[in-house]
Amino acid sequence: MPDPIRILAISGSLRRASYNTAALRAAVQLAPEDMEIEVVTLHGIPNFDGDVERDQGFPAPVESLRAAIAAADGLLIATPEYNRSISGALKNALDWVSRGGPASPLRGKVAAILGAGSPFGTLSAQAHLRQILQYSHVRVVAQPEVMIDQASAHFDQASTLTDERFRDQIRRLLEALQEEIRRRG
Repeated sequence: MPDPIRILAISGSLRRASYNTAALRAAVQLAPEDMEIEVVTLHGIPNFDGDVERDQGFPAPVESLRAAIAAADGLLIATPEYNRSISGALKNALDWVSRGGPASPLRGKVAAILGAGSPFGTLSAQAHLRQILQYSHVRVVAQPEVMIDQASAHFDQASTLTDERFRDQIRRLLEALQEEIRRRG
């Protein structure tokens, strides 16, 4: 049996009761048998500052995120949609981890995207995130698209994703991510 695939799941939301973080917890439950998913949030990542990078190197929380990305076989990113784009926290973290050109831990990774949000889901945010990741030389899984619209209607009081349609979409997204990682492996 092949080694398990290690996925780093990044929530682009800092909110304690985030539906995007909850969707990643659902992904942990729905993952294929040979996939391990570690969920991280972006708490503690400082604002990107090129002077800090130049004078002091990467701050400890950034270095930790970069190391986690480098150690992962692939990424699963859950993005909320703020003002038709990704959250500032997610953009900021991507700015930090994309640094270093060929040494960036993003370069050559495979990623899958999902999002939970408003009546329109996270369509614009996901499109913007795809653009950012592709610029950073990340291969983004195209299908299925998982956009949990009207998120509050699909999670219970314990922040468990209860909608079987979205649970199935996440399951299929993880299978597509697994297939792309194995194909590139």
